[in-house]
Amino acid sequence: MERLTEAQRELYEWLAEYIRVYQYSPSIRQMMQGMNLKSPAPIQSRLEHLRNKGYIEWNEGKARTIRILQSIKQGVPILGTIAAGGLIEPFTEAVENIDLAHLSLPPQAYALRVSGDSMIEDSIVEGDLVFLRPVPEPDQLKNGTIVAARVDGIGTTLKRFYRFGDRVTLKPANPKYDPIEVNAIQVQVQGSLVAIWRSYN
Repeated sequence: MERLTEAQRELYEWLAEYIRVYQYSPSIRQMMQGMNLKSPAPIQSRLEHLRNKGYIEWNEGKARTIRILQSIKQGVPILGTIAAGGLIEPFTEAVENIDLAHLSLPPQAYALRVSGDSMIEDSIVEGDLVFLRPVPEPDQLKNGTIVAARVDGIGTTLKRFYRFGDRVTLKPANPKYDPIEVNAIQVQVQGSLVAIWRSYN
């Protein structure tokens, strides 16, 4: 299935919920209200994209005949594994989704499964899922924030982030491991920690 843009996904999810509740499709005006839009043009454009991508269909010339064809995988994408020890390369495509509808997570949140024990004193252990949000302005990041950070030429790790001038220290929460100290230009912060999930099953 072709991926949806954020705007298309928003309308699709609103439509699916409306049809689930009322058992018929909404009018264009109701969709405009639901999407907080003042013009029908963006709604009509999004509907065409949803139809062309195979998510919905309708009967031409008849109102309120939209039908949902595809369901979107719900939940937070798990993008791979994050090292809490050495450094590894994470995946960029979701390898699975976990449904955590009861959790309040920020938009664009994603999950990585922890491998290693370097963050054990922060109660992050092997097998945990860590939920991260993108960091649009890494320069504004508060020292001590737990982040997923990519170190050029080495890989990605979960550590506490500290920046002093043009140097960055990625500090573990386990005395067995040494901090990683590099030039700031070698570090790309890929996400900051917002939640941890652990299964006892």
